[in-house]
Amino acid sequence: MTLILRSTILNDVGLVRTNNEDSALAGDRLVAVADGMGGLPAGEVASEIVIRILDELTPPAGPDEATDALRAVVSTANQRIRAAITVDPARDGMGTTLTAALLAEQTLVLAQVGDSRCYLLRDGELTQLTRDDTFVQALVDQGALSPQQARQHPQRSLVTRAVQGTDTPPAIGTLTVFGGDRLLLCSDGLSDYVEDEAIAAALATYGDRQLCGEQLVKLAHQAGAPDNVTVVVSDVTDV
Repeated sequence: MTLILRSTILNDVGLVRTNNEDSALAGDRLVAVADGMGGLPAGEVASEIVIRILDELTPPAGPDEATDALRAVVSTANQRIRAAITVDPARDGMGTTLTAALLAEQTLVLAQVGDSRCYLLRDGELTQLTRDDTFVQALVDQGALSPQQARQHPQRSLVTRAVQGTDTPPAIGTLTVFGGDRLLLCSDGLSDYVEDEAIAAALATYGDRQLCGEQLVKLAHQAGAPDNVTVVVSDVTDV
């Protein structure tokens, strides 16, 4: 059995910001979201760097090779960001999150740095596959905050790890996937403002990926959309 991803990207500037620092990629085996930081234009530069490297990648066939390839992408992105800062010191501090999912046979290999998320919808149940690299998530892990308190915390967007020119390896995870699974990769412009229950309902209700993505962006708008909103909706499909 051969599996591929059929995907749609929606990238929205939101209701407050004038520039979009998010970048995304959707191939038949590789999808990714990168959320730039560091201000105009540095954040855009950083997210574009990592997505461009991914776009040049020929996805390996095996899970082990896929893991090595995604680690190498993050390493190369850090080198190029460091070089870009050297050329223009005004970009010092720029960086980007990255969540990338690479399908290798029946295994989905996830690489993540930062707080862009990957969700799985299977049989109507939503599961968050990634762990946020954020200050508030660390407090949740320590039991100092509840997940609901974390959603309202004024420092909920404070990222503790990013692709920022230093040797920061990604967190790697693997998952066996099946035809009929649906994946959502998103920037925190969605996940910080829209409850998981509403995300799950949209993913389950709208079979059409484009309409599903539009509904997710609409939900972010209804919540005020103070940040850029990027979603990649992917269906795991038998060929």
